[in-house]
Amino acid sequence: MADGPVGVYGGVDTHKDVHVAAAVDQAGRLLGTASFGADPAGYRELQEWLSGLGPLVRVGVEGTGSYGAGLCRHLRSVGVEVAEVVRPNRQMRRRRGKSDTVDAEAAARAALGAERTAVPKGGDGAVESIRQIRVALCSTRDHLTRISNQIRDLVVTAPEQLRSELAPLSAAQRVARCARFRPGDPADPAQAAKLALRTLARQHQALAADLAELREHLDRLTAQAAPALRAAKGIGPDVASILLIAAGDNPHRLRNEASFAALCGASPVEASSGRTVRHRLNQGGNRQANHAQPTTPYGASPWSASPPANTPAPTPPDAKPKAKHAARPIWASPGIWEACSLRKGSYARDKKKVRSGVPRWCGEDRDRDGQADRCG
Repeated sequence: MADGPVGVYGGVDTHKDVHVAAAVDQAGRLLGTASFGADPAGYRELQEWLSGLGPLVRVGVEGTGSYGAGLCRHLRSVGVEVAEVVRPNRQMRRRRGKSDTVDAEAAARAALGAERTAVPKGGDGAVESIRQIRVALCSTRDHLTRISNQIRDLVVTAPEQLRSELAPLSAAQRVARCARFRPGDPADPAQAAKLALRTLARQHQALAADLAELREHLDRLTAQAAPALRAAKGIGPDVASILLIAAGDNPHRLRNEASFAALCGASPVEASSGRTVRHRLNQGGNRQANHAQPTTPYGASPWSASPPANTPAPTPPDAKPKAKHAARPIWASPGIWEACSLRKGSYARDKKKVRSGVPRWCGEDRDRDGQADRCG
C-alpha cells in the first residue's frame, strides 16, 4: 500500500444507533477502534477522538446517503475531508469475516489508499430539498394510481344499478360522484359498495390536492436550482429533478462529462479479452437518471430549433427522434450544467455488443463513480 500524506485516516461503519470508527496511520498501521452514538453528541466525540490521534487527513464513511448522512454533514462542517466508501468486496469479506470493526478498518484503509471511494453528495442545499419533495411526490402519485384502479375495479363488480350509473362516467366524474354518496346500512351489498367507493373517492381527492401542491413546489425549486436546465426543450420538473438529484448539491464532484455518463450508467463497460475487443451495456449507476436520459429527446422537438454548426441535417418532422441524438451536456462554471441529456449509443438501446472503438465520452473513472452512486 502506498503511503499517503502523514496523518490519521479514519473509517466509519455507520448504523442506525451506533457508528463504529477505526483509525490507521499513513503506513496502514491500525491505531484503534471505538464506537459512538449516531447523534450530534456522538458525531463530535467521533471527530475529537480521530483528531486526538494525530492530524486528521481524510475519513472514509459508508452509507453517506443513509445512516451516515448526519455524520458526513458534521465532518464537512468542521473542515474534514470525507470520502464515500463502498462496502468491501466479497473475496475480502470471505477471507477476513464480517464485523463492524472489520468494516470500519476496511473503510479507513480505503480512505488511505483512495480505493473504491468517491466524493459524497452535499445534501445541504436546494437539491436535497428537491430530493425530499420528490420522495413524497412519487409516493403520493403511486398511491393515487392504486386508488384509481381500486375504484374502477369496484365499479366493475358493483350491483347492476350502481354499475350502470358509474360506468359511463370519466375517471374524474366518477370520483366526484362517488365522493357525494350517502350510503345506508352496509349489510346491503349495494350500500357497502357505496361506502367503499365514497371512502376511496375522498382519499383520491385529498391525494390529488397534495400531488398538485408537491408538483408546484417541485416546479419552482427546479427552476430556481437550474434555470438553464429547465429552459432546455423536453426537460420539465420531473426529468430535471431526477438529473439534479443524481448530481447532488455539489456537482463539481463530477470531474467531466464521462463521470456523469458513468454515474447514470450510460457509458460502455469494457469486456475485452485477447483478440476480442468489445464493450457491454453498463448495468450500474443511477438507474432513475439512466431512465430520464432517453425521455428528453422523445419529449423535445429538435428539428424546430436552429441546429448548431457542424451538425447533421435536421430530422424530418415525420421521423421519430432517437435517444442517441440527444443533446450533449454543457458544463457551466457554477457547477450546474445547461443540458443534462447524455447521448446514448445504439449499443445501449438494443444491448448489442460494440466491437468498434470506445466513444470519447467513456472515461476511465466510469466504474468507480457509477458504483459509488448506488450507495448514496
